[in-house]
Amino acid sequence: MKQFIREIISVIIGILIALFINNWNQDRKDRAYLNQIFSSIEKELEESLADIARVIPKQLTSVDSIQRYLNDEEVSIYNIITKSNGVHGPSIKTNSWNAIANSKIELVAYEKLSALADIQERKENLNMRLERQMDFLLQNIENTDSIKKEMLMMTIMDIVNAEKELQAEIEAILKNEATINSD
Repeated sequence: MKQFIREIISVIIGILIALFINNWNQDRKDRAYLNQIFSSIEKELEESLADIARVIPKQLTSVDSIQRYLNDEEVSIYNIITKSNGVHGPSIKTNSWNAIANSKIELVAYEKLSALADIQERKENLNMRLERQMDFLLQNIENTDSIKKEMLMMTIMDIVNAEKELQAEIEAILKNEATINSD
Protein backbone atom coordinates (compact mmCIF):
# COMPACT_ATOMS: atom_id res chain seq x y z
CA MET A 1 0.00 0.00 0.00
CA LYS A 2 2.83 2.42 0.85
CA GLN A 3 4.45 1.59 -2.46
CA PHE A 4 1.21 2.35 -4.28
CA ILE A 5 0.87 5.74 -2.54
CA ARG A 6 4.49 6.62 -3.40
CA GLU A 7 3.86 5.78 -7.05
CA ILE A 8 0.68 7.86 -7.10
CA ILE A 9 2.51 10.80 -5.50
CA SER A 10 5.34 10.44 -8.03
CA VAL A 11 2.84 10.44 -10.91
CA ILE A 12 1.03 13.48 -9.50
CA ILE A 13 4.31 15.36 -9.03
CA GLY A 14 5.31 14.46 -12.59
CA ILE A 15 1.99 15.70 -13.94
CA LEU A 16 2.26 18.94 -11.96
CA ILE A 17 5.81 19.52 -13.24
CA ALA A 18 4.66 18.85 -16.82
CA LEU A 19 1.74 21.28 -16.39
CA PHE A 20 4.05 23.92 -14.93
CA ILE A 21 6.49 23.57 -17.83
CA ASN A 22 3.65 23.64 -20.36
CA ASN A 23 2.15 26.78 -18.78
CA TRP A 24 5.55 28.45 -18.63
CA ASN A 25 6.17 27.64 -22.31
CA GLN A 26 2.71 28.92 -23.32
CA ASP A 27 3.27 32.14 -21.36
CA ARG A 28 6.61 32.60 -23.11
CA LYS A 29 4.98 32.11 -26.53
CA ASP A 30 2.16 34.52 -25.62
CA ARG A 31 4.65 37.19 -24.52
CA ALA A 32 6.61 36.80 -27.77
CA TYR A 33 3.38 37.06 -29.78
CA LEU A 34 2.27 40.17 -27.88
CA ASN A 35 5.69 41.80 -28.29
CA GLN A 36 5.50 41.22 -32.03
CA ILE A 37 1.92 42.53 -32.24
CA PHE A 38 2.66 45.61 -30.13
CA SER A 39 5.71 46.35 -32.24
CA SER A 40 3.51 46.17 -35.34
CA ILE A 41 0.84 48.33 -33.71
CA GLU A 42 3.45 50.96 -32.85
CA LYS A 43 4.72 50.97 -36.44
CA GLU A 44 1.18 51.26 -37.82
CA LEU A 45 0.42 54.15 -35.46
CA GLU A 46 3.59 55.97 -36.53
CA GLU A 47 2.67 55.48 -40.21
CA SER A 48 -0.87 56.70 -39.55
CA LEU A 49 0.48 59.73 -37.73
CA ALA A 50 2.75 60.56 -40.67
CA ASP A 51 -0.14 60.19 -43.11
CA ILE A 52 -2.36 62.50 -41.05
CA ALA A 53 0.45 65.08 -40.96
CA ARG A 54 0.80 64.75 -44.75
CA VAL A 55 -2.93 65.11 -45.48
CA ILE A 56 -3.96 68.01 -43.22
CA PRO A 57 -1.99 70.68 -45.14
CA LYS A 58 -3.56 69.46 -48.40
CA GLN A 59 -7.02 69.75 -46.88
CA LEU A 60 -6.25 73.24 -45.58
CA THR A 61 -5.13 74.16 -49.10
CA SER A 62 -8.54 72.99 -50.32
CA VAL A 63 -10.19 75.25 -47.73
CA ASP A 64 -8.07 78.18 -48.95
CA SER A 65 -9.12 77.45 -52.54
CA ILE A 66 -12.77 77.37 -51.55
CA GLN A 67 -12.39 80.71 -49.76
CA ARG A 68 -10.68 82.20 -52.80
CA TYR A 69 -13.51 81.15 -55.15
CA LEU A 70 -16.36 81.34 -52.66
CA ASN A 71 -18.25 84.15 -54.41
CA ASP A 72 -17.11 83.37 -57.94
CA GLU A 73 -20.26 82.00 -59.59
CA GLU A 74 -18.25 80.77 -62.58
CA VAL A 75 -16.11 78.38 -60.56
CA SER A 76 -17.81 75.11 -59.61
CA ILE A 77 -17.00 72.84 -56.71
CA TYR A 78 -15.48 70.48 -59.28
CA ASN A 79 -13.11 73.24 -60.45
CA ILE A 80 -12.07 73.99 -56.88
CA ILE A 81 -11.43 70.32 -56.08
CA THR A 82 -9.46 69.94 -59.30
CA LYS A 83 -7.33 73.00 -58.49
CA SER A 84 -6.72 71.53 -55.02
CA ASN A 85 -5.47 68.25 -56.53
CA GLY A 86 -8.50 66.25 -55.45
CA VAL A 87 -9.97 65.06 -52.18
CA HIS A 88 -7.59 63.93 -49.46
CA GLY A 89 -7.97 61.59 -46.50
CA PRO A 90 -5.41 59.77 -44.36
CA SER A 91 -4.91 56.04 -44.20
CA ILE A 92 -5.30 54.93 -40.59
CA LYS A 93 -3.85 51.46 -40.15
CA THR A 94 -5.32 49.11 -37.56
CA ASN A 95 -4.49 45.68 -38.99
CA SER A 96 -2.39 44.56 -36.01
CA TRP A 97 -5.00 45.79 -33.56
CA ASN A 98 -7.66 43.82 -35.47
CA ALA A 99 -5.43 40.73 -35.40
CA ILE A 100 -5.14 40.79 -31.62
CA ALA A 101 -8.77 41.77 -31.15
CA ASN A 102 -9.79 38.67 -33.08
CA SER A 103 -7.43 36.20 -31.44
CA LYS A 104 -5.77 36.77 -28.07
CA ILE A 105 -7.56 39.79 -26.68
CA GLU A 106 -7.68 38.26 -23.19
CA LEU A 107 -3.89 38.62 -22.94
CA VAL A 108 -3.96 42.42 -23.27
CA ALA A 109 -4.34 44.79 -20.33
CA TYR A 110 -7.55 46.83 -20.22
CA GLU A 111 -5.74 50.18 -20.58
CA LYS A 112 -4.13 49.02 -23.82
CA LEU A 113 -7.40 47.64 -25.14
CA SER A 114 -9.21 50.84 -24.29
CA ALA A 115 -6.64 53.08 -26.00
CA LEU A 116 -6.54 50.95 -29.14
CA ALA A 117 -10.33 50.61 -29.26
CA ASP A 118 -10.56 54.41 -29.08
CA ILE A 119 -8.25 54.70 -32.11
CA GLN A 120 -10.43 52.20 -33.99
CA GLU A 121 -13.57 54.16 -33.09
CA ARG A 122 -12.01 57.45 -34.17
CA LYS A 123 -10.91 55.83 -37.44
CA GLU A 124 -14.47 54.69 -38.14
CA ASN A 125 -15.79 58.14 -37.26
CA LEU A 126 -13.30 59.77 -39.62
CA ASN A 127 -14.20 57.35 -42.41
CA MET A 128 -17.87 58.22 -41.92
CA ARG A 129 -17.08 61.93 -42.26
CA LEU A 130 -15.02 61.31 -45.39
CA GLU A 131 -17.90 59.30 -46.89
CA ARG A 132 -20.32 62.14 -46.10
CA GLN A 133 -17.94 64.54 -47.82
CA MET A 134 -17.83 62.34 -50.91
CA ASP A 135 -21.63 62.08 -50.96
CA PHE A 136 -21.86 65.87 -50.73
CA LEU A 137 -19.33 66.28 -53.54
CA LEU A 138 -21.14 63.85 -55.82
CA GLN A 139 -24.43 65.66 -55.30
CA ASN A 140 -22.96 69.15 -55.76
CA ILE A 141 -20.00 68.66 -58.08
CA GLU A 142 -21.20 71.20 -60.68
CA ASN A 143 -22.66 73.63 -58.15
CA THR A 144 -21.29 77.18 -58.11
CA ASP A 145 -23.41 78.47 -55.21
CA SER A 146 -21.46 80.11 -52.38
CA ILE A 147 -23.60 78.40 -49.74
CA LYS A 148 -22.68 74.94 -51.10
CA LYS A 149 -19.04 75.98 -51.20
CA GLU A 150 -19.25 77.10 -47.57
CA MET A 151 -20.86 73.78 -46.64
CA LEU A 152 -17.98 71.94 -48.32
CA MET A 153 -15.49 74.13 -46.48
CA MET A 154 -17.20 73.35 -43.17
CA THR A 155 -17.17 69.64 -44.00
CA ILE A 156 -13.45 69.73 -44.71
CA MET A 157 -12.74 71.65 -41.50
CA ASP A 158 -14.81 69.11 -39.56
CA ILE A 159 -12.66 66.35 -41.06
CA VAL A 160 -9.47 68.24 -40.23
CA ASN A 161 -10.61 68.65 -36.61
CA ALA A 162 -11.39 64.92 -36.39
CA GLU A 163 -7.94 64.17 -37.81
CA LYS A 164 -6.28 66.47 -35.29
CA GLU A 165 -8.10 64.72 -32.44
CA LEU A 166 -7.01 61.35 -33.81
CA GLN A 167 -3.48 62.68 -34.23
CA ALA A 168 -3.40 63.82 -30.58
CA GLU A 169 -4.72 60.43 -29.43
CA ILE A 170 -2.06 58.57 -31.42
CA GLU A 171 0.70 60.87 -30.14
CA ALA A 172 -0.45 60.27 -26.55
CA ILE A 173 -0.36 56.51 -27.06
CA LEU A 174 3.08 56.63 -28.66
CA LYS A 175 4.42 58.82 -25.82
CA ASN A 176 3.16 56.40 -23.21
CA GLU A 177 5.33 53.40 -24.02
CA ALA A 178 3.64 51.39 -21.27
CA THR A 179 0.43 51.54 -23.29
CA ILE A 180 2.05 50.10 -26.40
CA ASN A 181 4.75 47.79 -25.15
CA SER A 182 3.80 44.59 -23.42
CA ASP A 183 4.05 44.31 -19.66
